[in-house]
Amino acid sequence: MSSGSGSIEHIESAVAAAGTGPLNEELVRAHIAPLFSRVLAAHRGRIYLANHSLGRPLDAMEDDVREGIAAWYGRMGDAWDAWNPEIGMHRARLAALVGSPRADCIVPKTSAGQGLRAVLNTYDVAPRVIATRGEFDSLDLILREYAQRGRVALSLVDARDDGAFALDDVLAALVPGTDLLVVSQVMFQTGQILPELPAIVAKAHAIGARVLLDVYHSLGVFPVDVVALDVDFAVGGSYKYLRGGPGACFLYVHPRHLDAGLRTLDTGWFAKASPFEYERPDPPRYAAGGDAWLESTPAVLPFYQARAGQVFAQAVGIARLREYSLRLQRRLVALLGERGIAANGGTNDRGAFVVVRHLEARARADALERRGIITDARGEWLRLCPDMLTTEEELERVAAA
Repeated sequence: MSSGSGSIEHIESAVAAAGTGPLNEELVRAHIAPLFSRVLAAHRGRIYLANHSLGRPLDAMEDDVREGIAAWYGRMGDAWDAWNPEIGMHRARLAALVGSPRADCIVPKTSAGQGLRAVLNTYDVAPRVIATRGEFDSLDLILREYAQRGRVALSLVDARDDGAFALDDVLAALVPGTDLLVVSQVMFQTGQILPELPAIVAKAHAIGARVLLDVYHSLGVFPVDVVALDVDFAVGGSYKYLRGGPGACFLYVHPRHLDAGLRTLDTGWFAKASPFEYERPDPPRYAAGGDAWLESTPAVLPFYQARAGQVFAQAVGIARLREYSLRLQRRLVALLGERGIAANGGTNDRGAFVVVRHLEARARADALERRGIITDARGEWLRLCPDMLTTEEELERVAAA
């Protein structure tokens, strides 16, 4: 066990004290909130409803990062003896959170976009790619740039007038000759859960296409099971609901592709069979499984930075986090409705945040921030995301504002 076992045990012990039943504000205040004392103290008097963007960190995160730095100071080049096991545990925790059967299916990345590029660069001929216009900017921009350079043939599925994506439209876009489908489990603008995802994956596979699923807006607050969904690839990260900040992202590759020897051009010396022996066979000799998808020397601190949030999510349990999220969302929607404001959220077809559609959503977000309420807007969608630290009193203040 790593020297970080103390912070892990502290988090697990605090969560265990809250019991195993449904969460409520009293339990959170007594047992969970003390794990976040630093961020709560720093923002006292303000209401943070941008948890769908940057998640609030645990106190343990700083200690974990210091542990990674201490290995550098104290051991210099031998710090890899501590860093490599931490990378392995990071991959194992992510594998458990997404339902991956193997830890090596999780390939660490610094961004979800980096994972997309790795998948695109498995094709030797420009692939035909289908995506929705609702994909997050990082993936959308990469797809458009690849299309501009003739490296993919890109077709985009539009949302309906209500902003939602329809199953029939996605299925209709999946025509023979499609190589890759890129879709999000939860849409970042509206919070819509893509309907009938298993049917979409089945249709894609039936025509010979692979599926890359973006789980960035679902992982940590919504059940994710890459095996049950049978997706070929998934990308995500710790920035939002896993409370791990930027840089701790990943690509999931299905075992069938690893075992068949699928390769990407996005590679580096850490993908070699024996990287620290510095041999140069030609052609290169790669490591087994997902290790063959590693790149060059990785950024190490994000693995420590993400530890506490991963441990916390596993300790609480995704089902409990989802149930409490829905309860808070329903309460906010009801409070807004009492004031004549139409909002969507808190239903089984939505992710973790509430949206209010307004042509001046950005201006509304700015006005709320001047009142000490932190939200954000994407296009004409004002996004408000309570998390388990959000109180009833705060929800009432938000609705009134």
